[in-house]
Amino acid sequence: MIKRLLLVFCLLPLIVFAQKQTSSTNKQAQKAYEQANYFISENLYDKAISELNQAVSLDSKFLAAYQQLGDLYRKFGKYSNALDNYSRILSIDPEFHPLTYFGIADSELNTGNYRQAIEHFNKYLTYPGLNSASIEKINKFIRDCKFSLEALKSPVPFKPINMGPAINTKEDEYLPVITADESMIIFTRQQNRNEDFYKSEKRNGNWAVAEFLSEEINTPNFNEGAQNISPDGNYLFFTGCNRPDGLGRCDIYISKREGNDWSQPFNIGGPVNTAGWESQPSISANGRTLYFVSTRQGGYGGYDIWSSELNTDGTWSNPVNLGKEINTSYDEQSPYIHPDNESLYFSSNGWPGMGNKDVFISRKAYVGEKQTGWQKPENLGFPINTFAEESGLCISTDGKVAFFSSNQKEGYGKLDIYSFELPEKMKPKAVTYVKGKVFDNLSKEALDAHIQITNLINGQTIYDEIMDPENGEFLAALPAGKSYGLTVSKEGYLFYSQNFTLIGNLEKQPFNIDVSLQKIEIGKMVILNNVFFETNQYDLLPESMAELQQLILFLRENPTISIEIGGHTDKIGEDQSNLILSTNRAKIVYEYLIKNKIPLTKLSFKGFGEGQPISDNDTEQGRKNNRRTEFKITQK
Repeated sequence: MIKRLLLVFCLLPLIVFAQKQTSSTNKQAQKAYEQANYFISENLYDKAISELNQAVSLDSKFLAAYQQLGDLYRKFGKYSNALDNYSRILSIDPEFHPLTYFGIADSELNTGNYRQAIEHFNKYLTYPGLNSASIEKINKFIRDCKFSLEALKSPVPFKPINMGPAINTKEDEYLPVITADESMIIFTRQQNRNEDFYKSEKRNGNWAVAEFLSEEINTPNFNEGAQNISPDGNYLFFTGCNRPDGLGRCDIYISKREGNDWSQPFNIGGPVNTAGWESQPSISANGRTLYFVSTRQGGYGGYDIWSSELNTDGTWSNPVNLGKEINTSYDEQSPYIHPDNESLYFSSNGWPGMGNKDVFISRKAYVGEKQTGWQKPENLGFPINTFAEESGLCISTDGKVAFFSSNQKEGYGKLDIYSFELPEKMKPKAVTYVKGKVFDNLSKEALDAHIQITNLINGQTIYDEIMDPENGEFLAALPAGKSYGLTVSKEGYLFYSQNFTLIGNLEKQPFNIDVSLQKIEIGKMVILNNVFFETNQYDLLPESMAELQQLILFLRENPTISIEIGGHTDKIGEDQSNLILSTNRAKIVYEYLIKNKIPLTKLSFKGFGEGQPISDNDTEQGRKNNRRTEFKITQK
């Protein structure tokens, strides 16, 4: 599942040398060398390494054996061992073979010896016969070395904090994902070569001991990994490989939280999943855009990042490659789209980095309101990125803290999960969230209500969900700089509306609300909190359309109901002027409903001026509350 892929920059396969000093006068050393080549042909690399070490112990100047050892160690990411063997060759015969210079340079790049790597890469370029692809790769590695030397001069703040024994153990823990309110973290733990999901919940500011996520998701025979959770914690997207219902080697699956457990996962199917390899999903905050990694045709390299949109019928659209602004001819993996829906974090060995894979951030590019692509990725910098492989970041909703896995000396075992504060430049846009519960106003029982949140400016839906009836809770991320309207509805109940204005707010505390729904009864009233007018005017503002459409839907779903539209003002101004203004505002809503084919017999309107305040008129907030449009049930 989560393969700790060893990046092997071999331009040519392992070579059995036919040049000078490819044999030894020591018969036992030669026999060991030939046996090693046989093991290589059978992919028995551990045995090959053992034989080669035997060969060089018997003949300390056996250059071909040193070369094979260096190549094998490098193939499996043991770069320090590779360096020792390549250095031994150069100390004996600097002109033994051109590939010695490539091998030692690649090993130096992957151990942070950038200056030496540049020197040896340049030496390798002096040899004739390199094709254009090889030359381009070498120049790419030299650019990485030069980038790294500059990055080392300007380190970014980085103080990783181990998340403690409640989460980390002597086993491997990695790929953390966290809910928007940071109340739950889900991660992968590997035990006895089996990968399963675990969760920990925050209680009184501390993480509880991690628990097995669910027998519905975790299996004894298959690995589960590369997961991503929706900001509200209700949907888990993950990668499953070699499952009976799989379309290819690895597919993307989804499971929904049901009370304290999870549903049986299901394969999301085509066109996202294919007969190839799809993995590492990341879902946008509104649940409508899925980012993932695939090796399908049409990409730029081995692993590319793609996206797919959720259709209205619940299927996924044909995936689209994120393009050359993100993907390169190398590998891009581990996408994470932040709840701001603007900032994409991912790992790559194609963009300038410090060796192996680094973590980058790219932000959406716009012309006006239309997205035109992605901005050039930025490397998160040293020491967040190093010559080792970095991948699998997730970022808190407020953009301040990143979570990742690392194998550090002070850890509890192998890979542990850490957190660190992101450098200011690499933070996503400000985001907060609204969290609440929905319940019956009399019985106080949780309701499986329909929650919808829209961008009031453009009407775009950013959250659309039916709540779990066991807890009636919801949570939605709200990027700053916009205004949002929330509507809560359920059959047999009056709907509820609220708005959240984040324009001008760079940072905002989360909104926590309790929504008490009233059953439909004569005399019950609903304030239309998302119907807006210009000051002292009665023309409807565009931001009102989403709320009015919700009212139209409510009336169509309840055809026996009649309502009275009521308009109200604060006490500022003359009584008669306020009465006229409130009447005109109620009338304009009444006329809008008629234009949208709501029967005239079901509607009436009335202005009340300043005569029915619901708050103190002596404060600005109180006056704002009193300036309202509402409707009352007059017939059921």
